[in-house]
Amino acid sequence: MNDPRFLRGEPDKARQGIQDRGGRYLPVLERFYGLDAEHRSVLKEVEVLRARRNEVSKAVGQAKAKQDEAAAQKLMEEVGGIKKTLPEKEARLEALSSEIRDSLLSIPNLPDASAPVGKSEADNPVVRENGKPRELSFKALDHTSLGERLGILDLPLGAKLAGARFAVLRGAGARLERALAQFMLDTQTRKNGYLEHWVPALVLPEVLEGTGQLPKFEADLYQTGQSTEDAAGAAQVRFLIPTAEAPLTNIVRGEILDAAKLPLKVTALTPCFRQESGSYGKDVRGLIRNHQFDKVELVWITKPEDSPAALEQLTRDAESVLELLGLPFRTIELCTADIGFSSRKTYDLEVWFPGEGRFREVSSCSNCGDFQARRMNARFRRGPEAAPEFVHTLNGSGLAVGRVFAAILENFQKEDGTVSIPEVLRPYFGSDILSGV
Repeated sequence: MNDPRFLRGEPDKARQGIQDRGGRYLPVLERFYGLDAEHRSVLKEVEVLRARRNEVSKAVGQAKAKQDEAAAQKLMEEVGGIKKTLPEKEARLEALSSEIRDSLLSIPNLPDASAPVGKSEADNPVVRENGKPRELSFKALDHTSLGERLGILDLPLGAKLAGARFAVLRGAGARLERALAQFMLDTQTRKNGYLEHWVPALVLPEVLEGTGQLPKFEADLYQTGQSTEDAAGAAQVRFLIPTAEAPLTNIVRGEILDAAKLPLKVTALTPCFRQESGSYGKDVRGLIRNHQFDKVELVWITKPEDSPAALEQLTRDAESVLELLGLPFRTIELCTADIGFSSRKTYDLEVWFPGEGRFREVSSCSNCGDFQARRMNARFRRGPEAAPEFVHTLNGSGLAVGRVFAAILENFQKEDGTVSIPEVLRPYFGSDILSGV
């Protein structure tokens, strides 16, 4: 969440930041200001009533000591009135505190000052380009047609087993998916210095609240159909993770870290689950927008002053996988109206898909500043006597395995219908050609 002190102290800057995001969250911000003003007003009333209650209670004792029963009685009546009024005010104060927190959880991160201001994805500038698309002497097929022709991709079977937007990979297709995931993990752990984790695919609601998926995006999440119990017997609802960002970032939830141990760089390969609410009719075939997919996630935990440089390095780490695979791609910076809810600055990596004649996103790398850390109460200490400060969190895909799988099929297809395997991937895949199941 945003720093409430900043929102109070710099309302014009806060409003401008939300306006630069497209303005749709302005009513939520204004609701915060209204609730906050009422909270301060009621708090003042409560403090006055508490002080007066203590003052009058003391005066009652003094009046009784002087045996001034009339004065004592009058003062006791005043105390009685305060005892009736004060609980109502305190209850309202508690309710306002809860409503303020709810409103803060619903306000997106304010864009970084360096993020380009824009109104839509059309305003996202290209930062750099890497590699040129191959010139094919034949008509390129899209990955769905290629996969089905080779017998490695079975969408009807996926639908038979789980419904629309699920896929089954068969034989060499399953092997290519596994090879890609292993290659990505090895690149990040052996070359780029990330510590691999194996994390749960089911997490508690507070984990998703910490990274910003809840409460805003609950409609996009898969939730367990019934509550289970924790060790103490309390009911616990769990969610399937939409990305390993959630469990990896929450490793530091509620912690106070030693500054000397920062930055933390962690990674994990997990299945990811998204309902893709509101995207009906978009990419309904193939591997681009499925309800279940594999992804290697990269997460950094840093000191505040280090996060801008960390975002550049995290993005380069994700780019390095595409460079090694020899896939043509470009890096774009998202404008203020296109960045995600929890991000303050984001780069997207987009790979060229010749079968579709377009670029497609395979990674999104974001600096969330202290936005997630405030929700998780994740802090660090610069020294033994120093006050705790909020860490900064960053995340990025390194990469979305299914989308890179699709990109390899399209970019390295041959006229005879087979697919050349990138050289760095051959030791993992076991062959230089994918010719069928």
